Amino acid sequence: MADHEEMKGKSPEKASSVSEPVDSGRRQFLKNSMLAAGAAGVLGGLSMPISSTAWAAGSDKPEKPEINVGFIPLTDCAPVVIASVLGFDKKYGIKINASKEASWAGVRDKLINGELDAAHVLYGLIYGVHLGVGGPKKDMSILMTLNQNGQAITLSNQLKEKGVTDGKSLKRLIDTDKREYTFAQTFPTGTHAMWLYYWLAANGIDPMKDVKTIVVPPPQMVANMRVGNMDGYCVGEPWGARAISDGIGYTVTTTQAIWEDHPEKVLGCTADFVKKYPNTARALLMACLDAARYIEQVKNRPLVAKLIAGKSYVNAPEEVILGRFLGQYDNGNGKKWKDEHSMRFVQDGASFPYYSDGMWFMTQHRRWGLLKSDPDYLAVAKQINQVDLYKQAATQIKLAMPASPMRSSTLFDGKVWDGSNPAAYAASFAIKA
Repeated sequence: MADHEEMKGKSPEKASSVSEPVDSGRRQFLKNSMLAAGAAGVLGGLSMPISSTAWAAGSDKPEKPEINVGFIPLTDCAPVVIASVLGFDKKYGIKINASKEASWAGVRDKLINGELDAAHVLYGLIYGVHLGVGGPKKDMSILMTLNQNGQAITLSNQLKEKGVTDGKSLKRLIDTDKREYTFAQTFPTGTHAMWLYYWLAANGIDPMKDVKTIVVPPPQMVANMRVGNMDGYCVGEPWGARAISDGIGYTVTTTQAIWEDHPEKVLGCTADFVKKYPNTARALLMACLDAARYIEQVKNRPLVAKLIAGKSYVNAPEEVILGRFLGQYDNGNGKKWKDEHSMRFVQDGASFPYYSDGMWFMTQHRRWGLLKSDPDYLAVAKQINQVDLYKQAATQIKLAMPASPMRSSTLFDGKVWDGSNPAAYAASFAIKA
């Protein structure tokens, strides 16, 4: 099974290695941004009230001033890339070497073996590794949530031609036109797998029995759909928009329509990294929070899209990234709208590592049989999500924080998640493993 191949660090498709330090790209894109926006405009937009050595002295001095931070080519890698490219890292006495990676399994392996100090990574991947269900078991940490929202489930145009416009019509087709239907996600314990499974099951489609699911790295999704390897996939932008731009698929739902303001990628690392380099972890956190605050300003997003579009980063047309980055959606099937809950980074506590967010992923891992028994949900979340460290960093850069590390949400099927009884929640679904 492809799932097992990815769990071993292999993907079903042969991928060329794209792990690379991007210092040269960093210099070139900073130069391009100066040309595009004007040096005064770019640097003025950063609004740096403190010197680059403000956090590089005394007890706050980073123990490790140069760190390797991995990312996958997705729009939501922006906080890591922008922290490096526009110099937010230097504000806090560190240098971020942003490293482009080929797959989530590769990110996992490099975090575990120490090739990467931290990474832009799937929320559920960190929890899976910590619990030993996403590969080798290793104690892990989440420093912050990098973004909420901004993913999508894409279906092939062949399904559109058969009248599939939503989950109910997909269910009818699967029931009446018998064949093997294949859907792709990006990692077995990751966010995209959980959004895909949740949406299918809410529409009466058992993702473990009624369809085949495979693992494909994000940048390879569009190419695989183009050659007919799948009927649908769930992935982060810009790969949903790219399928529409290329005329091979359409968006059947966004993930924010499944769960408004859902947690998505995180800034993850091993627990050992935080213990050994607490000042470095806090400096990295502050640099990425500052970058996220910069990205959150709509006026800055065209420049951010331009910077991350290049080959060293997302490697996708700037215009394909920018549309949904600005909340301008076209589903490729006749509907256009302005989404007020598109990708967000710090707005309304978006970057806060809520315990309840991590607990939700564990309930879904339990639901689908990845966890064979119920863990101590809250205790595990407290081990992983570095709320105290986040509070230190946020306080120092004067970033507002939510009052509680727990939050309540109502998903699109009407089920309420608040973290109060996770074991009962995990067992409450009609369709489960």
